[in-house]
Amino acid sequence: MKTNMHIKKELGNIGEQIAVEYLEKNNYQILKRNFYCKQGEIDIIAKESQEIVFIEVKTRSSIDFGQPSEAVNKIKQKHMYRTAQYFLYKSNCINNFIRFDVIEVLIENGKFNVNHIKQII
Repeated sequence: MKTNMHIKKELGNIGEQIAVEYLEKNNYQILKRNFYCKQGEIDIIAKESQEIVFIEVKTRSSIDFGQPSEAVNKIKQKHMYRTAQYFLYKSNCINNFIRFDVIEVLIENGKFNVNHIKQII
């Protein structure tokens, strides 16, 4: 029997895959998925034109408790920023243009909707 935590993890994984496919269809180059360090985690790091884009994916099966992007609060944004700094340092990409985005994936009744919110920080 799957616990609620396992179901949420599976939903998140499905949402991330949908987001990757969406990004690839829109000419983004995926650089890294699920980048972890002690500062935090970033779901997707991609490149669009000359910008490195740090993307948080939020997947929900309903909006009963608000829009998925509302979960990207100031604390999460701070962790994303610090994690991005570390990635840029580690990858020797210090002078690149960067952007922070959120991709909301709403999955209901076997259908999904993607909402790409650019420049959240």
